[in-house]
Amino acid sequence: MNEEHRRSDRTVMLIGALKLFKGLLLLSVALGSLHLLHRDIAETLSPIIAELHIDPENRHFARPLASIWALDDRALKRIGAGAFFYAALLSTEGIGLLLRQRWAEYFTVLVTGSFIPLELYELARRATMTRLVVLAINVAIVCYLIAHIATTRAAKRAPL
Repeated sequence: MNEEHRRSDRTVMLIGALKLFKGLLLLSVALGSLHLLHRDIAETLSPIIAELHIDPENRHFARPLASIWALDDRALKRIGAGAFFYAALLSTEGIGLLLRQRWAEYFTVLVTGSFIPLELYELARRATMTRLVVLAINVAIVCYLIAHIATTRAAKRAPL
C-alpha cells in the first residue's frame, strides 16, 4: 500500500470519526429532549446552567435560553424524532466509513450532498460564519469522497 493510499484511508477514517461523533452528539440531543418531556424545562436545566457558571442574562445565552424555556412537549417530541433520525444517518455513515465499507462512501456522498441545498438556502436566508463553515466542510467532504471513489475505482481497474 503506497503512502497516498494510506493518507486517503486516514482521511476517510477521519470523516467517519467526525460523522460518528456528530451522530453521538445528536443522539444525546434526542435523549435529552425526551428526558425533558412533561417537565418544567427551566427548573430542570437551571441547576446545570448554574453548575456551568452560565449567566442567563448574558447576551450570548439569553436568547437561546429563552427559546429553550419556551419549548412545549410537542416541540420536544419533534426535536427528539428529528435528532434520532439524523443521528441514525450520521452514525450509519460514520460506522460504515470507519469499517472501510465501499457502500458507506456512496451513502455519505448521497446523504451529505442532499443536505447542501438546504444549507445553501439557510445561508441565503441568514448568513452566519457557522453556516458558512458547515457548508464548506460538507462540500469538501462530498468532493473528497467523490474523488476518492473515482481514484480507488480506477486503481482497481488498472492492470498490474
